[in-house]
Amino acid sequence: MGLRPRPGAEQIGAPLYAVNSADDLINPPELGILEREIKRVKKGKAVVVPMSAETRGHGTHTLAKVWKQYLEELLHASEPH
Repeated sequence: MGLRPRPGAEQIGAPLYAVNSADDLINPPELGILEREIKRVKKGKAVVVPMSAETRGHGTHTLAKVWKQYLEELLHASEPH
């Protein structure tokens, strides 16, 4: 399933990370959809993981070691202050 921006993104108040890989052929970063639409989320951040020997295109989402650091950042940003 490709990226599908949804109405109401501006209403999201929690930190949200959208992670994609540079070699994703289903959601190609070259389209700029992720970067454009994440701006609608108050605490949103777009991350494009550079292509490497560890990435697997769209399947990279199943490889936690590739995006673990971004999950850790998100969890830290989500902690109560």
